[in-house]
Amino acid sequence: MTTLVLAAVVQATVLAGPADDRPIAKADARPDAFTLASQRSIKTGRPLVVLLGADWCPACKVMKKTTLPKLAEAGGLKDVEFAYVDVDRQRRLAGRLIRGNSIPQLIRFDKTEKGWKSQYLIGSQSVKKIAEFVEVSPPDPPIRLSSWLQETFLPPKR
Repeated sequence: MTTLVLAAVVQATVLAGPADDRPIAKADARPDAFTLASQRSIKTGRPLVVLLGADWCPACKVMKKTTLPKLAEAGGLKDVEFAYVDVDRQRRLAGRLIRGNSIPQLIRFDKTEKGWKSQYLIGSQSVKKIAEFVEVSPPDPPIRLSSWLQETFLPPKR
């Protein structure tokens, strides 16, 4: 279901043009950061991390201008696609993404075998908490039961 939602949001964002309902000018026709990041995420399979915030929100400012740059400097965003969505300037898009009414919100979309899975982190957070949320850990390779039984219960071959 989340796959359908992410695909619909990306498509609607591209087709809708500017989020503030102004007429489309030539300069406005270029894709926004969310559209570009989500397209890269779909293409590469890397997680998409989105920060929803606003210029008037003190916690959003801290996350956007201090916390996330610190995380980026430490390499914490190198394995994800990232986009910022201003809830006032991109109302339609934010309305599709936001959960509840609180900001800031970090949303992480992960591509799985069954589609896209989303996770939310709501409110101002520390660099450590965001790093844990964003961290990409490769899945463990599947273990064959026969190999595990052999390694666990049989003596090593000499």
